[in-house]
Amino acid sequence: MKKTFYSFIYIILIVSIFGYYFYIEIKEYLENQKVYNSYKMSNIPDYNGTSYIYINNNEPEFNLEDKEKCPFEEYYDLDDLGRCTGAYACLSKELMPTEERSNISHIKPSGWKISRYDFIEGEYLFNRCHLIAYSLSGENDNVNNLITCTRYLNAISMLEFEEKVANYIRRTDNHVLYRVKPIFDKTNLIAKGVQMEAYSIEDNGEGIKYNVFLYNIEPRVHIDYLDGSNYLVN
Repeated sequence: MKKTFYSFIYIILIVSIFGYYFYIEIKEYLENQKVYNSYKMSNIPDYNGTSYIYINNNEPEFNLEDKEKCPFEEYYDLDDLGRCTGAYACLSKELMPTEERSNISHIKPSGWKISRYDFIEGEYLFNRCHLIAYSLSGENDNVNNLITCTRYLNAISMLEFEEKVANYIRRTDNHVLYRVKPIFDKTNLIAKGVQMEAYSIEDNGEGIKYNVFLYNIEPRVHIDYLDGSNYLVN
């Protein structure tokens, strides 16, 4: 009886080990498929259920000579329609804030509207979205750094990539080249998404390296990017 019990435990252990490695293989395969299905900024496909896509095979396109200026922050001027045009930085631990973020409700980025849906966390469809997160830069109510974005883009999609960078900097004290650019179609006041690039300097991108486009969407809500009007969809 005891022998049978130990044999059963052994089989469970073996199955678990093989199951874990099978999961890792599948995960790596899916990640590689995402990189393989990469695009150029000139031919971004319409949103099809994937929150982000890879650009340029996930390779950022920095001028690495800029690392000589580290640390730095640059927030580009608004365009003629009052839209953000981008932000660029070499991030480091010394730029990170040491106090809580203050209120920014007085900022009204292009296309700003107040819309509520009870299935969204916090109910508000739109957030004031920092191009370079406050947690990375300490930059808060800079109008050149804030766009109208969905709760989904702000608190889920962008947060994933921002936390990778923040955790890396805290762990290593290294520097990261970092650029975020909102992408607007024609005269639309709401960005259809943002391009995010990052590259860790001291280890030549081994710790952090990505080039992605994240869609400014909210599941179940149709958004008119021209002016921010929206309605519920099934």
